[in-house]
Amino acid sequence: MVSAPVKNMSGADVGTYEFDGAELADRISKQLLHDVVVMYEANRRQGTAKTKTRGEVAGTSKKLFRQKGTGNARMGTKRSPIRRGGGHTFAKRTRDWGYRLPKKAIKVATRMALLSKFQDAEAIVLDGLNVTAIKTKPIFQMIQDLGVGGQSTLFVTKDMDQNLWRSARNIDGVWVSPARNLNAYDLLHQRRLVITREAIDAIRDGSLWASDAE
Repeated sequence: MVSAPVKNMSGADVGTYEFDGAELADRISKQLLHDVVVMYEANRRQGTAKTKTRGEVAGTSKKLFRQKGTGNARMGTKRSPIRRGGGHTFAKRTRDWGYRLPKKAIKVATRMALLSKFQDAEAIVLDGLNVTAIKTKPIFQMIQDLGVGGQSTLFVTKDMDQNLWRSARNIDGVWVSPARNLNAYDLLHQRRLVITREAIDAIRDGSLWASDAE
């Protein structure tokens, strides 16, 4: 069994949320979590770095001076990589660093990452969340009351909450995500997890991630 404290928006304890960790994953595979995080990082990489080869820099291709008889070392064109303003010997080329692991592995890794938050006592279950207006101050105060102020935090709601997202986007280190869009990278990147009761209930009963069995 794993558990997490249940709090309201004012930070007061209102109980404990317990469930069988096997409902999410039967074990935690550090290797799989590592592989998935590396994949997400690679997919975020732009790959737009580019430098010019000796064939791409401006300048004549004429030999600077004759091979022999000058007393100088032999020299080719001014575009040679060993001369200032010349091309790069091993020039960088634009490329796509992205790749994909099997869908099933990515989904299992997400469940493992979620389970690890509860096992490491880094998760808080919100008894209820009602954000009626787009204001940063109440959300900032709620973060302080929950005891996660100053820590990178991921808020997870059952459905996309535009008011919460727009209110929290100016708070440094705070991410907001609907449960359907959860992934291992977001869970592991953020130190603390604040998830609503209805979101974790929906994840456990499979109504959100029903496609995991495909």
